[in-house]
Amino acid sequence: MEFYDKIRLDELFYEADQQIKDQRYADAMQTLEAIIVEAPEYGKAYNHLAWLYENKYRDYKKAEAHYNLCLLHEPEYTPAYLNMAAVLSNMGKWKELETLLKKAIEVPGIDRASVYNESAIMYELQKDYPKAIENYKLAIQYTLNDSYLETYKASIERCNKKKAFFG
Repeated sequence: MEFYDKIRLDELFYEADQQIKDQRYADAMQTLEAIIVEAPEYGKAYNHLAWLYENKYRDYKKAEAHYNLCLLHEPEYTPAYLNMAAVLSNMGKWKELETLLKKAIEVPGIDRASVYNESAIMYELQKDYPKAIENYKLAIQYTLNDSYLETYKASIERCNKKKAFFG
């Protein structure tokens, strides 16, 4: 892709991003689909389409497929990992989610605290409270946000209560 084509596609992408912020979802879909028709390797467009399918249409299968395309074309685009994690968690696809999170933690610039939090949630939902607690502690280690730190601490307390209740 030539430099000027990339700039024009980036401008369209940011236009679609603004359309989403303005709740003009149909316009955003059209803009993103136009980007993909012109440049099927433009991974960020797949991420935003996936987000729309996930959050506005509740079509998790299409969302998953589009997040996969994003990660195929732009494997260092960090937002796609946490977005995909939410979809896989909602679908109960634990093996795929675990694989994704192990890969995500290695991506430069990723929010490690958020990845460990997603891992903890995954383990908590599977009733593996020791692993959940271990991952919430890792999330605490990597967070710089006091509000999140309190949330992670409360999550550990919740897991301890569940562990006592369920054994």
